Amino acid sequence: MAGARQHQIADRIKVIVAELLERRVKDPRLGFVTITDVRVTGDNQHASIFYTVLGDAEAIEGSGAALRSATGMLRSEVAKRLNLRLAPTLEFFLDAVPDTARHIEELLAKARESDADVAARAEGAQYAGDADPYRRPTDEDDEDE
Repeated sequence: MAGARQHQIADRIKVIVAELLERRVKDPRLGFVTITDVRVTGDNQHASIFYTVLGDAEAIEGSGAALRSATGMLRSEVAKRLNLRLAPTLEFFLDAVPDTARHIEELLAKARESDADVAARAEGAQYAGDADPYRRPTDEDDEDE
């Protein structure tokens, strides 16, 4: 049951923080931020919030700074809305999943190109030796046995 409770709290924190970022945080450094995941410790005392930012490195840096400066306000609002005895500490982490996915897509594209190149070279190729290099039993071999 504790796992279900943690999951419930994590989902609720995700919704609350996303809503607060949209409506209450007015920091000009905050770009287009998406909360991708929230993980809560077993004692509900710490929440790790993963986010992505649409934009370049400057937008990512600015959004990270804006999130760090708004952490206190976000924590107090989360505590109010969750009605928990102790407010969990919030820590923001830039989510690496989009970069990893982009890298995997690039690797898959290279593999497809390589496969297409190999298939193109093999199209007109012929065997170096016989078409069927394996020895087949003949009638004479059957009689010897």
